[in-house]
Amino acid sequence: MSNKLYVGNMNYRTTEESLREHFSPYGEIVSVNIIFDRQTGQSKGFGFVEMENDDAAQAAIQALNEQELDGRRLRVNVAQPPQQGGGGGRRFDGPRRDSGPRY
Repeated sequence: MSNKLYVGNMNYRTTEESLREHFSPYGEIVSVNIIFDRQTGQSKGFGFVEMENDDAAQAAIQALNEQELDGRRLRVNVAQPPQQGGGGGRRFDGPRRDSGPRY
């Protein structure tokens, strides 16, 4: 298991400090990071909490998943590594080799 946790469905007003306080009873916290929109500066409603070890992370998941913070039920689970490849859309494999032009 990983000790980095995804925390979703957060209230937009939740702060890193309040998130740290909410998770601290379950073990030592290495870092807290709420994700913000670059253009508006508003929270995107999710973030990450990194616990010192796997046991603390598992305890936090068990205790805090579906529990309320700032009026919202949090979703807490193991963070997944970012996907490689850089973003949706169609892949260009060259010209189509089917029948004629499309209008």
